[in-house]
Amino acid sequence: MPLDGVKNIVLVLSGKGGVGKSSVTLQLALALSLQGKSVGILDIDLTGPSIPRLVGLEGAKITQSPGGWLPVAVHDAAQPTDATSSSSSHPRGSLRCMSLGFLLRDRGDAVIWRGPKKTAMIRQFLSDVAWGLTDYLLIDTPPGTSDEHIALAEQLLTLSTADAALAAQNNMPRLTGAVLVTTPQAVATSDVRKEANFCVKTSIPVLGVIENMSGYACPCCGEVSNLFSSGGGEVMAQQLSIPFLGKVPVDVKFGELVEGKMEPASDDEDEEEEDEGKEAQPPAEPDLRPLVERYKDGWSYPRFEDFAKTIIGGVQHTDRTS
Repeated sequence: MPLDGVKNIVLVLSGKGGVGKSSVTLQLALALSLQGKSVGILDIDLTGPSIPRLVGLEGAKITQSPGGWLPVAVHDAAQPTDATSSSSSHPRGSLRCMSLGFLLRDRGDAVIWRGPKKTAMIRQFLSDVAWGLTDYLLIDTPPGTSDEHIALAEQLLTLSTADAALAAQNNMPRLTGAVLVTTPQAVATSDVRKEANFCVKTSIPVLGVIENMSGYACPCCGEVSNLFSSGGGEVMAQQLSIPFLGKVPVDVKFGELVEGKMEPASDDEDEEEEDEGKEAQPPAEPDLRPLVERYKDGWSYPRFEDFAKTIIGGVQHTDRTS
């Protein structure tokens, strides 16, 4: 059956491009995994798939099995290895992802498709991927409310239900809801309001709003400075009477994690003069830990840990009361 084994489906939406939906999707997936949940990421941003690059697996390819396409594994489940960790530590859940980027021959290939082909691809992603046992399937969406969103909503409302009791009774995935991502600026929140209206018209519950790029986190001490505006997402959530999950500042450490450390440009002659008389420093050893373990060292992790706990708590509360 389509989505067999998937328990909860969470959409990551925004009416505005460039607000960081893919980075929010990945960080939320990593945080849920660190809470012991098995997680899948479905990237349906067909013309601009970002997930393969963010997880560092651009060269991975999709394989076929009798049950359908097998998603690419980012990391496997694992038990806590730190003997000093508290008894409340969670085992690490697995993380797998599926994206059109894994099906392209080259990362620079342009996807020039009309609406019907996009719709067919999304339906295939939702029906022909063998996710296996998955606690949370996060769906990273493109900006807007166009063909991809309509196809996604129609297919999900057929394959899943927002009613927890009905989902348990019929052994089908639960459409848990949508996380709306915005930046603080009014030009972004005005577009995200349209996405909230889209959720109302398609009967998709809204789990809350994340205000991304809200300030700048110092890479040395973590202190947040508001270089631009802040609080726009929170005001929007209050006006729309939907939950506000929290603010996420720009985190340089997360950028280095997924893009690599950027070395400052310097003049060759000045660099040679500075290096005269200095012993050559050995190159730093690469950090070979999995992405999820390196992510825990960043300033953003505690915030997304709270987001993950909020979502899990809401799901468990609904399950008890249904």
